[in-house]
Amino acid sequence: MRSAASAILALAATAQAAYTGFNYGSTFTDGTAKAQSDFETEFKTAKGLEGTNGAFTSARLYTMIQGGTTNDPISAIPAAMNTGTSLLLGLWCSGGDAAFANELAALKSAITKYGSSFASLVAGISVGSEDLYRMTPTSIENGGYGGAQPDTIAGYISQVRKAISGTALANAKIGHVDTWTAWTNSSNQAVIDACDWVGVDEYPYWEKQHTNDITQAKSLFDNAVSATAAAVGNREVWITEAGWAVSGETVGQAVAGLDNAKTFWDQVGCPMFGVKNVWWYTLQDASPTTPNPSFGVIGSTMTTTPLYDLSCANVTTSSSSSSNSTSSSSGSGSGTSSSGSGSSSGSGSSSSSGSKSGSNSTVTTSSPTSTSTHLTSGGAATAAQGIGAALLAVFAAMFAL
Repeated sequence: MRSAASAILALAATAQAAYTGFNYGSTFTDGTAKAQSDFETEFKTAKGLEGTNGAFTSARLYTMIQGGTTNDPISAIPAAMNTGTSLLLGLWCSGGDAAFANELAALKSAITKYGSSFASLVAGISVGSEDLYRMTPTSIENGGYGGAQPDTIAGYISQVRKAISGTALANAKIGHVDTWTAWTNSSNQAVIDACDWVGVDEYPYWEKQHTNDITQAKSLFDNAVSATAAAVGNREVWITEAGWAVSGETVGQAVAGLDNAKTFWDQVGCPMFGVKNVWWYTLQDASPTTPNPSFGVIGSTMTTTPLYDLSCANVTTSSSSSSNSTSSSSGSGSGTSSSGSGSSSGSGSSSSSGSKSGSNSTVTTSSPTSTSTHLTSGGAATAAQGIGAALLAVFAAMFAL
């Protein structure tokens, strides 16, 4: 019984340690760079979202560089320090070696400037975002640009490890974010080998090569994550982007709308919040203009009142895990648009759009210095709910013995 109790405490500690947050671009939709005050407002709003019990306390970034500068550290860092927000740092890797050198310079400057107060908030470091996908024929056909080869990404990860060695960030976990089809492609093994963790971006909304109406969304999502886990061995799998469009175009059978976004939130998000590391897409992507499609859980006005109910209190395990789909993980694809800083100056955000693994859905691709649409919604469930579910599972296993 003592060992069982120890296992329960360990599981509870693991659940409590999970990060829950949103993705945050470096610019607004008109290309204007966000200032520290903008990030602080966003982070405070995320924490105060109605129905979430303050669960959304983490932020995923796409670049280390402050908009409008060559390699100054992004102002989201002091904003996070002032608001107690944890950070999944990001270095943009689709701009070439010179651009990455600026990302690395910004990272080093941030460590020197902010030290341990900054390091204590770092959940991990993502070296790149969907760069492997951008190299695929599907991405290029749908207007994607940039990208980086596996050996290049692995080399960049090595540079980051060297840069943080002996610093306050020496123990930070380093990974790469990409689509599940990139992770299951054996030609990308060098990147997997270089990572402590891998991030997967998964949007059933874009998978029009399959039956992708909202009733099939959970199974498509679960299949993609399972395929990723099987491909990367003992690496941790973090959910770095997921969401359903609240407005915009219909993609295959996937209909944008608040009801479907809420269903996706309930069935996919709620079981993970507080249990897995999750950065939802997105808090807000409609300021000052609204993209097509839009994924924000709030609209163009910064408010703690979401567009749909973000509470998970009435979500049951059975309803959130049920699915009628029989599609296999080897056959489903995913398509996303990725936002982050893609310019050599780090001042903008870049969009890689279209679908992965054969889908023909497209999103307008922006230039490296313009704002891009990112497909992530934000949501919340309390960490206590995740812990409770995990503990119930342990108790069930104990009494089954």
